[in-house]
Amino acid sequence: MSTRFGPTRPALSGQALLERRWGWLMALPAILGFLIFTLGPMVASLVISLTDWQIGGGRSFVGLANYKRMLADDPLLWKSFAVTTFYTLGAVPLSLLLGFAVAMLLNQRVRGLGAFRTVYYLPTLVPSVASAVLWIWIFNPDFGLLNSALRQGDLPTSNWIYSEQAAVPSMVLMSVWGFGNIMVIFLAGLQGVPRHLYEAVAIDGGGGWQQFRHVTLPMMTPTIFYNLVTSIIATFQVFNQAYVMTQGGPNNATLFYIYYLYRTAFTKAEMGYASALAWFLFVVVLVITVLLFRSARRWVYYEMAGAR
Repeated sequence: MSTRFGPTRPALSGQALLERRWGWLMALPAILGFLIFTLGPMVASLVISLTDWQIGGGRSFVGLANYKRMLADDPLLWKSFAVTTFYTLGAVPLSLLLGFAVAMLLNQRVRGLGAFRTVYYLPTLVPSVASAVLWIWIFNPDFGLLNSALRQGDLPTSNWIYSEQAAVPSMVLMSVWGFGNIMVIFLAGLQGVPRHLYEAVAIDGGGGWQQFRHVTLPMMTPTIFYNLVTSIIATFQVFNQAYVMTQGGPNNATLFYIYYLYRTAFTKAEMGYASALAWFLFVVVLVITVLLFRSARRWVYYEMAGAR
């Protein structure tokens, strides 16, 4: 049945109405959780970012003053952003490369494969704070494991996180140690590559390099893209390492953005300005993510539709 305004929807039966109501009821906890614990705090932080609010003090509306101060009069903002970007540019490519390489090795049929996979994944199970404490010992300039190994090889030692020049590279080295999650995702992607594609390349006379270049790499681009996006978002939110290991030092060399935001909010008690910092980071990560998705059309390959 239709009218001049278009077709009308058929009336739902009593059973369909009951299923719809139960569907909404089952989804209600997730919807309420999102509204109360995600969307609500986001809206509240946006409102707070437009105020001058000191914890324990009064609150006054200042409009965009916090954003103007942030972009024009806060050198520590750009310092923290530069430190975080440097860390991201180091940690993300190394983690992706190492995770992919180890996943390729663990995708082979060898004895004891389960034990190898467990060993490589174990570091990701260590709590981040415990991991930070462990790496403080490893980076110790006097009796740490790294400098002890360098001395055994008659190589120059380093002050690691206690040096302004070596602090962020040390953090990058530490982050690469926990590549287990990336490795597992790559391993799942590798096991989903159709075997008949490798056989087709072998029939045409192609070797291992041709199989990797023309089959493995194109088929893995969706997985690479996923790990790339999630890794960049994660590295822009690094906090525990700076909080536990360096407190942003030496000389703000490890003043990561989230640690600077935390220090602004809970040390200086400037909640309005800290909320503005949080929204600036949100916009930056959003822009980076959008650019990555746009670039994916040129290099990410999907088996059913080719490159998009």
